[in-house]
Amino acid sequence: MGRLYFCRCMETKMKERPVKVAILDMYQNHPNQGLRNIKDIVDTTEFGFEYRVFDVRGKNEIPGLDYDIFISTGGPGSPYDGEGKAWEKNFFSLIDDIQAHNANGNPREKYVFAICHSFQLLARHLQLGNVCKRNSTAFGVFNIHKTEIARNDKYFRNLPTPFYGVDSRDWQLIEVDMDQLVEKDAVVLALEKRRDHVPYERAVMAMRVGKHIYMTQFHPEADAQGMLHYFQMPEKKEHVLKHHGDWKLAEMILHLEDPQKLPLTHDALIPAFLRDAKKELTLN
Repeated sequence: MGRLYFCRCMETKMKERPVKVAILDMYQNHPNQGLRNIKDIVDTTEFGFEYRVFDVRGKNEIPGLDYDIFISTGGPGSPYDGEGKAWEKNFFSLIDDIQAHNANGNPREKYVFAICHSFQLLARHLQLGNVCKRNSTAFGVFNIHKTEIARNDKYFRNLPTPFYGVDSRDWQLIEVDMDQLVEKDAVVLALEKRRDHVPYERAVMAMRVGKHIYMTQFHPEADAQGMLHYFQMPEKKEHVLKHHGDWKLAEMILHLEDPQKLPLTHDALIPAFLRDAKKELTLN
């Protein structure tokens, strides 16, 4: 019996293939916490992934389809900054190749998680709606509301309504194109906080495209302790105070210290997405 069990375990291990993760760095060499947070999540003993960081906007580094999971980061500037540039063309070609690969019935499908700036780029490329500038900068830890569809989504269903996330953006996706959503097999999973005092449409905060492409306008990779450390740095604290005021800094710190807010979002989305991807990929 022991020998049979050993042989079966060996057969299982022989069938497993390494899972390779490409982290698409969209920060263009700007200092940030996001890339560190993503690397910390990916580079854990639990996953045992092989991974590489690709400097997309800075060096036009684009991975090939030999990678299994693609995590595309947030970043500074306008989602239209890359128009006409080689890096954007190559990034969009990669997304097209991933979608074509998944549509062709390949048993080992590709997984994508796009964050903030990458969310805006994908929304533009897939023509999911109006990607436009906000009336004012969104910055802070805000409540985010799930849609009815999200209540049955395998990751978002584990979050409360509302849940909390780090939001830092000057751009947004509004006026979604329902025809394009149907054509792209896309669904809206979350909307920004309610703002009944202003006459603006609520922006889309999360979507799923097909089965394996998730995109969030907020930052699910953010961890509370890292953010607290970030805002304690003199230059970062001064920047927030100058641009957003002392009340915003105090509010953010209060939210960051609440274990029922950011930690829940951090644990429910990207780690669960990677865990699910690893399970599926190692079986095919």
